[in-house]
Amino acid sequence: MVTWLDGLARVVIAIILVQTLYFKFSGAAESIYIFTTVGQEPWGRYGSGAVEAVASVLLFIPGTVALGAGLALGTMSGAIFFHLTRLGIEVQGDGGLLFALACVVWVCSAALFWRHRRTLPVIGRLL
Repeated sequence: MVTWLDGLARVVIAIILVQTLYFKFSGAAESIYIFTTVGQEPWGRYGSGAVEAVASVLLFIPGTVALGAGLALGTMSGAIFFHLTRLGIEVQGDGGLLFALACVVWVCSAALFWRHRRTLPVIGRLL
């Protein structure tokens, strides 16, 4: 049972992160608005997109799941922080969709990170 949940969490994270890459790298108006509002346009948009792309790949390489989950967890922590402080839950009439997706990725990433924490280089054995 845990194995299929693990796989499902990886797929959910990857689908959400990869889907947003198009908007970040193509310069979609909503992405530019978000990163301008938080004072990180354009490099924050490109940087977070690159981190999310790497995280999505690492989730499917044996031995790097915790690293991918950690990257996704960190990125989504930042997204949630900005939603709660500068952006608001709803961004440009999206009904809170981006915030909800960030929360889903955060929960799935936290679970995967915890489950695979012992595979982390150097500190994994301590956890």
